[in-house]
Amino acid sequence: MILYDTPIAPNPRRVRWVMAEKAITDIEIVRWDLADGAHKAADFVAKTGTAQLPVLELDDGSMLTESLAICRYLESLYPEPNLFGRDAREMAMIEMWTRRAEMMVAIPFMHAVRHLAPALAALERQDPAVGGRNRDDGLAALHILDNQLTRSRWLAADRPTIADIVAFIGIDFTRLLRLPIPENLTHLRRWMAAMRERPAAAVR
Repeated sequence: MILYDTPIAPNPRRVRWVMAEKAITDIEIVRWDLADGAHKAADFVAKTGTAQLPVLELDDGSMLTESLAICRYLESLYPEPNLFGRDAREMAMIEMWTRRAEMMVAIPFMHAVRHLAPALAALERQDPAVGGRNRDDGLAALHILDNQLTRSRWLAADRPTIADIVAFIGIDFTRLLRLPIPENLTHLRRWMAAMRERPAAAVR
C-alpha cells in the first residue's frame, strides 16, 4: 500500500497519528507539498477522483480517500490498539463524539486557519469574515468538549480513540493562528496536555 501524504494539513495528520498509535510501518509514504500542486495533476485526479490528500492506494490499485475512511480501513487490518470501539455501545459513543469533534470543532477551525493564517495566503482565497465566524464557532464548541471531559479522562471511552485524535488535531491546527485555549476550560486543557504527551503527537 502507498499513502499519499502532505505535512501540516490536519486530515493527513489523522492518518499518520493512527499509524503511529498502531505502530504501522509497512505502508510506503509518498509525501507531497501542497504548494507544488502535484495532487491536482490530471492523472492523479483521474485515479483518485479528487484533488485532495490523504489518499491510500491499496495493493489492488483501489484508491481510498477521506481520512476517516482510511483510518477505519487501517483499524480493520491492524485492530490493536482499538480506536473505533469494541462493542456496539462503545462504537456508537465513539462515532458520536468523532462526528461532534469533526463537525463542531475540526471543520470550523480548519476554515478559520485557511482564511486567517498568513502562512496560507498564497494557497487560499482568504476571507477574514469567514475565518472569524468559523474561529468563533470552534471556540464555542470547545465548551462542549470541556463539559464531556468533566466526566471522563478521554472523550468517548476509557482510552484515547479516533474521537480524541480528530478533536486534538483540529484544535492543534489553530497553532497557525496562535489561538490559545481559554483558561477556564480546565478539563480541555488537561486533556490537550495528555494528548501532547502521546508519542503519536510528535509525528509530523
